[in-house]
Amino acid sequence: MIAATQQWVESIVVALNLCPFAQRELTGGRVRFAATSVVSEDELLAVLQAELEMLTRDSAVETTLLIHPAVLADFFSYNQFLDRADRLLVDMGLEGVFQVASFHPDYQFSGTDSEDAENFTNRSPYPMLHLLREDSLHKAISEFPDVDQIPARNIERMNSLGKDRLLLLLKACSAAR
Repeated sequence: MIAATQQWVESIVVALNLCPFAQRELTGGRVRFAATSVVSEDELLAVLQAELEMLTRDSAVETTLLIHPAVLADFFSYNQFLDRADRLLVDMGLEGVFQVASFHPDYQFSGTDSEDAENFTNRSPYPMLHLLREDSLHKAISEFPDVDQIPARNIERMNSLGKDRLLLLLKACSAAR
């Protein structure tokens, strides 16, 4: 799981420059890849809480990719769970400190067809929650020119590669298990 996710970050997120901030954190060793085998949403919420507590204590870890393949394989359920994750941030007093970004093998943006290439900006080998420090995110955004153009550039890049090529790239990552 972790090898496939690392391969995904390196060969898709960084190589395609989907997130212009990812490479610095990855090469700096500040990305934590945490995999869990929990099978229920309640268990995942507890693991998410523990991971947020760890990030609060350990500033050397910039961001965590929490990989959870045995729960929330259905994208609709996964998407609904994100509300619970956001409520947990509020309940822990961490709203505005951390945010949860979402990646899933079947990710689909609202208003798109499930086969649209642009959905691949958020497709990953496994369901995962990406825990980001908001201060670091704001700092990176402030230092990046035309940050508001990143989504449009990513959509253009995905469309130029096409769904079939993107499927091959994603499958290659999954093979890195």
